[in-house]
Amino acid sequence: MRGQRRSLITLMTAVTAAAALLAPTAHSAPLMPIAAAPEQPDHADAIRYAATNRDAAPPGANDMSCVPSAVHPNPVVLVHGTDATAYSDWAGFSPILRAAGFCVFAINYGASPDGTTNGYGVIEDSAAQLKSMTTSILEATGAAAVDLVGYSQGAAVARYFVNRLGGSSVVGRWVGIASPTYGGTMYGVAPVVQAVPGATGVVAGEFGPGLAQLMAGSSFLDRLNAGGDTVPGVEYTSIATRVDEVIQPYTNALLRDPGAHNIVVQDLCPDTEVAHFTFTYDPTALRLALNALDPANARPPSCVPVPLGSGILDVVLASH
Repeated sequence: MRGQRRSLITLMTAVTAAAALLAPTAHSAPLMPIAAAPEQPDHADAIRYAATNRDAAPPGANDMSCVPSAVHPNPVVLVHGTDATAYSDWAGFSPILRAAGFCVFAINYGASPDGTTNGYGVIEDSAAQLKSMTTSILEATGAAAVDLVGYSQGAAVARYFVNRLGGSSVVGRWVGIASPTYGGTMYGVAPVVQAVPGATGVVAGEFGPGLAQLMAGSSFLDRLNAGGDTVPGVEYTSIATRVDEVIQPYTNALLRDPGAHNIVVQDLCPDTEVAHFTFTYDPTALRLALNALDPANARPPSCVPVPLGSGILDVVLASH
């Protein structure tokens, strides 16, 4: 009888947690989208699909009934970038993780006031949303910890949760793809904006305060990195590209604390000149991310050649 009661309580907890995450607000997509959607071959196609399917979930993600295996006990939580959705950034990687045996979850965080985009709000609030969703995932799956993979702004959101909101107690691994660890100058645009009175506010109003917080030298990044950019107990891996068109210099994507693992794609694959806007659909980058999550089964990346600038224009056109 006691075992049956415990099972019932566990089931009720999972259902309650799922309901809270799936309930939409007046304007925004649900924090944890669940609408079935197809796998996508590239970022531009995923963005186009997400534009008319705001509740789409990356294939294989957000199954609250998923039971972590002994081989992969930590569910993986995917955290998208600026002006994006869980689906648009992760419709390629999520099915790869699921096929590898992971329980996979993906969040829509930081909705804009009009509900037309995500990755908009201040990072502190977005990180609190990630913390809430992580708590629900742990309760539903019975896992002791999760692993986080963040792309662009999502890497900063995930790191703020780990480093400043107590996430280190429930996170095993942090993996950043094109992480704005020390921010970006965006080919010199950011310093000009920061030097003009009121210009940062204009950027925040147009693209969201979260993006403005990630300009190199921002007070937010100073606070986040104060005393070190990592905290004990978590394995950190940052995956960067030398030709990042957003994070300049590219070394600002790298972690500086001892023990952190930094990977620059071109150090392993010189002909893979993958860009910031196409990073989460690049097979070399995704292999490196999978290796960081599953080091026991790590394999060398395929080193698929990518010409400089490939795919960037298509992503920009799909986004507008």
